[in-house]
Amino acid sequence: MGAGTAAATASTAVWRPGADGPLHDPAPLLPDPAPVRVLGTSAAGTADPEWARALYEQLVVGRRFNEQGTALARQGRLAVYPSSTGQEACQVAAVAALRETDWLFPTYRDTLAVFLRGHGAGETLALLHGAAHSGYDPRARRTAPLCTPLATHLPHAVGLAHAARLRGDDVVALALAGDGATSEGDFHEALTFAGVLRAPVVFLVQNNGFAISVPLARQNAAPTLAHKAVGYGLQGRLVEGNDVLATHQVVAEAVARARSGRGPVLVEAITYRIDPHTNADDPRRYRTDEEVAVWKEHDPVTLMEDHLKAEGLLDDTTVHEATAAADRVAAEQRAAFADPPPPSPRHLFTHVYARPTPHLREQAATQAAWRRSTAATGSEEAT
Repeated sequence: MGAGTAAATASTAVWRPGADGPLHDPAPLLPDPAPVRVLGTSAAGTADPEWARALYEQLVVGRRFNEQGTALARQGRLAVYPSSTGQEACQVAAVAALRETDWLFPTYRDTLAVFLRGHGAGETLALLHGAAHSGYDPRARRTAPLCTPLATHLPHAVGLAHAARLRGDDVVALALAGDGATSEGDFHEALTFAGVLRAPVVFLVQNNGFAISVPLARQNAAPTLAHKAVGYGLQGRLVEGNDVLATHQVVAEAVARARSGRGPVLVEAITYRIDPHTNADDPRRYRTDEEVAVWKEHDPVTLMEDHLKAEGLLDDTTVHEATAAADRVAAEQRAAFADPPPPSPRHLFTHVYARPTPHLREQAATQAAWRRSTAATGSEEAT
């Protein structure tokens, strides 16, 4: 075997399930030298017109979903709303890359992805209203509950993916995270297990520049977050996260790789959080209006609009249908929280454990006794 052939073989080597030891050549795992981009390139013209219009409509719906969610929080109908305005392309592309049989593991900022997965607006936002532990049945559409603690859902995604493979199920778990999650121990533990087990899991890190108020440069010294994949034996990918066509392409390739048994993937999507961290945040304390203005010029909705216009695909009918769909979604959000019933205190003890523990049963009994005593005195606190 010649030197050239040996080099080519090494550069394309993949550690297959059941192989002994780690992959020694990091070349197949290294991320893209620059973020993958489709919009604004010749590749954009090859996109199916109907597919492009469908993605555009979902972006428009997503923007309105975020705007209405923020409005509901300001009205006090939601306790909090972490907007993903500016990041909609990541969630639209991620959901589009999955099969119905795959699993989605979202964070609290990924309500749009949960909604696009098929859950109703009321179910999707119930956790943020404070009325339920989750709001929807995770098994119904294979969507894990919204995860508020950073990165704690990532090991769960690995475990589910590994268990599915052991059962012979053709399932991929897609776990969403922000750049701040990559600084948490759970992130590193999840990648360790994913790499060692070769679990069919994809991690999509939406790098929006800030972990609340901490800029990325204060929490990461690697060339990119995607480079972190190599140390765990994962493939790293880097994509322009505001480019919905590119993000879908890269995530779909990652899902296909994981499904085929060629190993897990860490995808870093470069994007930006236009709105505050939540409605309780004042981002002017840690970033400038000028910085936000620059990113608004790179808005994912506008980028897709420009593409459709350039291809002669954005007519009045397309705009009207997208706007009408967004209006229907916003109306569904408002209706779900127009006058929501107060949550029952009994629900505090539901779904905490599959089998209630002795301590939980004792607490439930104590609360039930308190409710009976307050009801006897006519107190409104018993409801």
